[in-house]
Amino acid sequence: MRFGLIVNLRRQGAERAISQFLEWGEKTGHEIVLCEDLSEVSDDVVSEAVSMLPRDSLAHGVDVIVSMGGDGTFLASARAAGSVGTPLLGVNLGSLGFLTQLRPETLEETLNAIVDGDYQVEERMLLHCRVEGRPKLENPYALNDVVIDNGPIARLIDIKLWVNGEELVTYRADGLVLATPTGSTAYSLAVGGPIMQPRLKAIIAAPISSFSLSTRPIVFSQEDELELKIRSEHGVAGLTLDGQVTVPLIDTDRVIVSRSDFNLKVITFPHNSFYKVLKEKLHWGKTPTDH
Repeated sequence: MRFGLIVNLRRQGAERAISQFLEWGEKTGHEIVLCEDLSEVSDDVVSEAVSMLPRDSLAHGVDVIVSMGGDGTFLASARAAGSVGTPLLGVNLGSLGFLTQLRPETLEETLNAIVDGDYQVEERMLLHCRVEGRPKLENPYALNDVVIDNGPIARLIDIKLWVNGEELVTYRADGLVLATPTGSTAYSLAVGGPIMQPRLKAIIAAPISSFSLSTRPIVFSQEDELELKIRSEHGVAGLTLDGQVTVPLIDTDRVIVSRSDFNLKVITFPHNSFYKVLKEKLHWGKTPTDH
């Protein structure tokens, strides 16, 4: 098999994990292809003989992409996998790691299980975003969420929301989070959105600090198209995809958000179920007296 590798080099233990991965490939005869971003790694870790590909080409040249870092690295890797359909495995290098559930200590065991076919593939929906009348975004997809907020000025903005052409509500708030079920445990959860099983197909709309006691998060069908128009007293707002891709907005902009026409394939294992991670990492369901 051919394994592609994307690594956040700012994470502690990153070079050691790369070395471990390359040693496993050499020992087992499986080819490792590194993302070109790793060309700066020391020659003691990565020799000139190791294959490299640009990030946007990596998914086309391998059977599996391994993302090492935190959830941010995983989200960036998901955009790199794009519509190619290459399965993605997340390895956590030291943070909360809700998306990157596996630890470096189990890397060899995990890779051997993948080679043996002893794993599962979950399909996760993504959101597609466009700004009407603007050039197409270079990468218009989000695995976690699309966020509209008040940009650089901390003042309330009005966000008018249409669903399939029908006007629904005008939020007066600091912003609005549109999240996938995968993103339901991220920013959406922090602003009061529901937790959803990530295999579900739906879109959560959760306002950020809404200036209304009657405005609550709402869940839409995967088939729904959401259109948003922003009005702010200072004339500007911000659009962010997965906390990494940012686009400034002005009052006349209309943002269209819908389900992407492809899903991301994520490699999972029964011993790391969504519910187990939910309980262990977010302490879901625990009372203050639990130890």
